[in-house]
Formats: sequence, C-alpha cells, structure tokens
Amino acid sequence: MSLSAVFLGVHDCMRIKATTVIPSNTYTDLAAKRGNQVTTTTTQASYEDAAATCRAKVEKIVKECRRINKKYRDPHFDIEVDLKLYRNDCLHSLSNVENYQPGEDLRPQSVKRVGDIFEKPCFYIDGPTANDVRQGRDGDCWLMAALCTLSEKPGLIERLCVAHDQDVGVYGFVFYRDGAWISEIVDDFLYLIKPDYDEGYFDRILFDDIERVDPDEAYRRIFQSNSSALYFAQCQHPQETWLPLLEKCYAKAHGDYGAIEGGFGGEGIEDLTGGVTSELLTTDILDKEYFWKEELLKVNQEFLFGCNTGIWGRGWGERKGIVELHAYSIQKAVEIDGKRLLKLKNPWGKGEWTGPWSDGSKEWTAEWLQKLDHRFGDDGDFWISYEDLLRKYQAFERTRLFTDDWRVSQLWTTLSVPWALDYHDTHFSFTLSKPGSVVLVLAQLDDRYFRGLEGQYMFELGFRLHKAGHSDYVVRSQTPYRMTRSVNVELELEAGDYEIRVKINATRNQDILPIEKVIKDNAKSRREKLLRIGLAYDLGHCKGRFVETPEEKAARKEHEAKIKQKKRDKIKAKLLKEREETHYLATRQFERDEHKRLKRKEKLALKKAAKKARREARKAERAAIKAEKAAKKAAEAEAKAKLEAEEAAKKEKEEEAEAAKEEKIESGEEKAESKPEEPMTPESTADEDSNEKEGAKEAEVAEPKADEKGAEADAEEEEEEQDIESEPETDVESVGTLAALADRELWIHVDNYTGTISSDSDSDNESTTSSSSSTSEAEKDPWNAVVVAGIRIFHTGLGEGEDDSDINLKVIRPIPFGKDDEEVDVEKKCSTKVLDVDDSAKDATLVGDASEKIRFIKGDGAKRRTATTLF
Repeated sequence: MSLSAVFLGVHDCMRIKATTVIPSNTYTDLAAKRGNQVTTTTTQASYEDAAATCRAKVEKIVKECRRINKKYRDPHFDIEVDLKLYRNDCLHSLSNVENYQPGEDLRPQSVKRVGDIFEKPCFYIDGPTANDVRQGRDGDCWLMAALCTLSEKPGLIERLCVAHDQDVGVYGFVFYRDGAWISEIVDDFLYLIKPDYDEGYFDRILFDDIERVDPDEAYRRIFQSNSSALYFAQCQHPQETWLPLLEKCYAKAHGDYGAIEGGFGGEGIEDLTGGVTSELLTTDILDKEYFWKEELLKVNQEFLFGCNTGIWGRGWGERKGIVELHAYSIQKAVEIDGKRLLKLKNPWGKGEWTGPWSDGSKEWTAEWLQKLDHRFGDDGDFWISYEDLLRKYQAFERTRLFTDDWRVSQLWTTLSVPWALDYHDTHFSFTLSKPGSVVLVLAQLDDRYFRGLEGQYMFELGFRLHKAGHSDYVVRSQTPYRMTRSVNVELELEAGDYEIRVKINATRNQDILPIEKVIKDNAKSRREKLLRIGLAYDLGHCKGRFVETPEEKAARKEHEAKIKQKKRDKIKAKLLKEREETHYLATRQFERDEHKRLKRKEKLALKKAAKKARREARKAERAAIKAEKAAKKAAEAEAKAKLEAEEAAKKEKEEEAEAAKEEKIESGEEKAESKPEEPMTPESTADEDSNEKEGAKEAEVAEPKADEKGAEADAEEEEEEQDIESEPETDVESVGTLAALADRELWIHVDNYTGTISSDSDSDNESTTSSSSSTSEAEKDPWNAVVVAGIRIFHTGLGEGEDDSDINLKVIRPIPFGKDDEEVDVEKKCSTKVLDVDDSAKDATLVGDASEKIRFIKGDGAKRRTATTLF
C-alpha cells in the first residue's frame, strides 16, 4: 500500500465529533442563538451584565430564604450531602482514564457552615491581600498565585465578589470564561480537615478519657474552628472568609474541586480579570534591559506578572528555597540605588528564597528594610534580584489588563482539524475603521469546566495576520508550550482589511477515554454529575454551532441542485444506454428467432411434399384395395352361385333318391345296397365359410386402421403447419426502433429510477455497514479532531461614538460547493496555504530571481499572484 493511500485512508475516515451530550437540550438552543453571533462591546460591559445578574440572583435567594426562615443550601453544589452520602461529586471529576479517579486524594472529613466554624466571621479584614492567601490541600497553587498577584492591584479581588449575605449564607461571584463574564452562586458550607466529634472514633476516645466538662466543645474549638480547620484554601487571619468561599465558588463554576487541580497562574489571572496572558520563556528574552524597564517595572499597572519553575516537569524538591514545578506571583519591581529587585509571593504562605536578598541575608540593612518596607518572617514573601530571577525561573506569564476605553469583538466557530498539519481553509477576516492598538487572541474552549469530557485530542493553536489579498503576513503568534488555551499578539495596526489564518495542531492521546465511553461509564452511577457537566459541555460547544450564511445557503442549494441534476443526467445516460443495449439484444434475438423460423418453414415445405407423396400413395393403395375387394366380391359371388347350383343339384338328387326309397318301402322290397360316399358335411362347409368371413373382416379392419393412421399423421402435420403459419410474418422493424423519448417522459423515467436507486443504495449501505468485519484500523478508530475556536479582537483608539463602526469581524468558510474537484483553481486554492518564512520547504516554493524572492519574503506590499509565488 502506498503512503498516499494510507494518508487518504486516515483523512477519509474522519467523522464528526459530538458537540452535545444531553439530547434535545433547549438551553443550548437558546444559548447558541447568542453565542454564534459577532459581539462588539466594551471590555467592562460583559462584567457589568454578569455583576447585575449576580446581584439579582443573591437578592432573589435572600428574599426566598427569609420568607421561609431557612439558611441557603445550594442544591446544585451541596457539599454536605455529597460527603455524607459518599457521592464525592463535588470533589471528584468525571474520570476519562482507566483505573484513575481525578481528585481521589481529596479526603475532607466533615462539612460545616461558616457560622459554625468561625466565632466572628468576616468576609474581608483590612481588605484582601497577598498575605491572606494560604493554599489548602489541593493542587491549585496556580489559582492562589493568581490571587496573590491580583491583591497587589486594589479593587481587582473586590470586584469578583459582587454580593453576599452572611446571615442567609449566600455568596455571589463573577468569573471570566471563554470571552465573557459569568456569575456563580454558592452557600456557606466548607470542608474541614477533621471529622465531627461523634464520627471521630479515636479522637473521641482520647477526649473522653480526659475528664473534661464538655469534651465535644473542646474538640470543636481545637479541630473545627477558625481558618486553620479548613481543608482547602484559608485566609491567614482566623476569622476572614473571602478566600475559601471564592475558591469554593470557582470550584463549582468548573464542576468540582478536582477540576481546579493543576494549572497556570496566567490562565488563573485571565479568569479573574478578563485580561490576556502571554507566555514568555526566560531563554527567549531578546533584550533583558527592555524587558526590565518597559514591562517588569510596569507590574500592577498595565500588566500583571507571574513566574514558574520546572516548566519541563523534570525537577523536584527545591533549589535554595525555590520549589520546583511551582507558581509564584510577582508583586513588586523596584530599581533603587542601582539595585533591581522584585518581590515574589509563594502561595503556600511559607517557603522562601534563601539566596541573596532573602530574609536575614547579608544584603539587608535597616535602610534597605525601610526602603522596601519589608519584614522578616516565613510568610511566603521574599525579595530576589533581577539576575537571580532570570536564573531560577524558566517562564513568565504576563497578563495585560484592559481599561474602560478598550472594546472587544469576538466570534466563535467549529473547526474540523485535519490529520495533515497546515493552515486551515477556514479563516477570520476583519475590517479596522481607524488605526490603533490591537490585541488579537485566538482561543479554544476552556476544558476545565467540563473536565472528563474533553476527549482524546489536545490542540495547539497558532495564527498569522495578513493584510487582505497579501501573501506575506504582518505578524504571527508564538507557539505555546504550556498554556495552550489561547495565543495572542499585540501590535499597532493601520485602518484596512485583514485576514487571520488559523493553524491548529491536534495531538491524540489514546490513554484518554473517548467521550462516548465516559458517558457510558457514568450514565448510571453518576447521572446527576454527568448531566451537570454535560450541560456545561453543551453550552460551551454551542458557541461554535454552525450557522449558514445566505451566501453559503445559496451556494449549498445551487450545489445540491447541481449534484441532483448531475445524478439525473447520469441516470438519463444510463437509461438511454440500457435502452440501446435492450434494443440491440432484442434485434439479435429477433435475428436468431427469424433464422429458426425460416429453418422451420423450410422443414415444413419438405414435410408438405412428403405429405403429398404419402397422400398419393395412400390414394393408390386405397384404389388397389378397392379393386381387390371388388374382384374378391366377384369371385365370392361366382363361388357362391356355383355352390348354390351344386347344392340345388344335390338336393334334387337327394329328393329323387328319397322318392325312390319311399317307393321301395311302399313296395316292400328292401334290397341291400352298398353304402354311398359321404357327402361334405354342413360343419365343414360352415368352417370354410367362417374362415372366409374372418379374412374378409380382417381386410375390412386393416383398411380403416391404415386410413386412421394416415389421418392422424395428416392431422399432426396440419397442426404443425397451422403453428408455423400462425407465426406472424415479421421483419426487423417489428422489434422497434430506438426512437427518442419525449423529455417529460424521459425525466419521469429518470425520477422513478432515482428513487429506486436511492432506496437500493440505502439498503446496500446498511448491509455493508453491518457486514464490514474487515475494515481498516483507520475506519475502526478514525481521526476525529474537532475544536471550537474563537477570535477576540481588543482594540482602542478607534472612535468614541456608538455609531463608529470599529470592527467588522466575520468567519470565512471555504464554500465546498463552488466547483467540481477537477475544476478547482489550484492557484486560488493554494493562496490560502502560505508557508512560514522559517519553514524548511519555503525555498522550494519560491520562483523568480533573487530580488523577487526577497520581495515576497519581506512582504513589500506584494499581493498574491500565482500558486508558485504564494509561499
């Protein structure tokens, strides 16, 4: 088998990914109407809508609870019932790996309300700060690092918690997801490390042995009170509650606590601010001086920064207090007296850098402590020099924040990712009405909120920005190595038309179970969990639901009509061919039949001659028989007359003798006489007569039999003659001519034939599907990479009036109905497939002299020309 056959086999066996888990879901239908349209708003409009919705939810719940005099219990994320009944749906994600349960290491022992845990609970105490953050027993250090980063810019954390009622026990938060802000509501139940007194068997025995007045209360004060009793994140202050409740709400928004284990601080900052995060490897920094002055020194102003260690996943332990595979937040960057220093925060609330400028190091003096406003202590805060930062940390996460003067336009679509890696035929286009700063973001759905249903494919995004009609690109995104959720570029653009070419690399992990298997495994045992996560999956994927444009609809209808007409023309040709073949076969059959008929006719003529001869012979025979009979009758009459004469003479003699005898008797004279000859007795005469009669009878019988046989033979011959003579005297015209059918008549036959063929083909397909036991591996397990991707364009300086048309964004899908494959314009088709300048195959695709090649590489306003000069 050739390689091309293998490639075609893989490509042809692609199937469509299921974008819905819950059948007949009206919620996704409603959301799809809004999600697949271009939206252009200010960056704050979505937040204001979500915040207003969140406040309305909280007010509604508070009013309802006060009416029935009950504290609020979240029916959709009831962690108390979930823990008591051992469901663990609020802790464990849906499993898509054999023999592995995400979040199985999370084992809190009890659940209590905020009022039962804290003596004097307070949501904020002196505002949210980085020192408040202490990570719990799950792996969400990335989220804690993001919160530490936000805490350095006043107002960022406060805007997350929109509304709450501590007495009722309801809290409302907002988060940023897939290009829009969402609201989420939780109650005030929190997980604890220790079990309740009545359930803690060994601890209860210990406390009961200590003769205390109230061992139950003593146990509660020691193990189940204040922040230190919490299983997950906790504030440093024993009575502060904002952090555990925010973490719980974030976990609910993503399905469970297991879903928020592991991540990147930059993505966490995006979820909490609505900003755009860029990943920068330390080894990729071109100008470290520029990076320090123009970026790090602007921390907490235009940008927020985080940093990471062990990004390649090979380290363990710590290096001079720096933990491997861990996320830190950059809180401050200062340059004082020629020293470039940065303040970092470990979200664990402990564990610090032990090198230069660490707590207690020789670099510190009273003056420096005052300048940097620093106090020693193992609280996770430490200072480090810029040089050591670049040496110890391998990656930075820079998040751009957007002010009120920024606007955003976004559009989502669904892309089927081919097995062969190349720029997709589907692309985005937009028109910029005025020049200004632009941030382009290509993103895929955040699979964290439907964890377990993300499927077997991981997608790596990339794009290039082209001026419309130009083969050279203006800028391209950098390949993401860790944060694959989105890629972005930031630049200044002139007014004009632009195109965004998308490139998506799909990687398949066979160890991950397909969505169908996950649904089947959890449909019975975790129905409620599956429905909740499935609904989130459906609502996310409905953003990219295909909506046919008028042009695409017209092209599709034209294509369908063309295909139908092509099929009908094919059937018409087939019908005409069948008629021609039928006519040919009928003509040949006629010729054979005519030949046979002539043979039979010739044979019949011979039979007629023989019959005539037989008739003449029979006539002669009958005449001879008649003559013989006449002669025989004459002889018999003569013999009979003679016999009668003899008998008469004899009778006379007898009578004379009798008379003489009587005379003698009468005379009495009896004389002896000699005995006379015996005459012929009557018996012998009778025998002779009978023999003669039998002979005559036999002759009479034989003659009719002969006549009967001849008559039968004549009858058979006459019947055969009648059969042959009954056959019509035909010629070749009797077969029929191949006359042209009327158009209407012909198309009626075609339509009838089409219906028959379609039904037959359907049954054939079913039988083929059911009996395909020898299918290839690609057919059994086809390539099925489908991603929902969206483009977000942040822009500023494009006009202040609402009537200004800032961005005209749309998705351009190749219309697959334009021409037949053999008619496709190869040059035009190749114009959408332009190799990168650093692609190894670039040189082979260029033509012309050196100056022309350079011009196309540099992109000096060169427009697309031919397929060979496009790359």
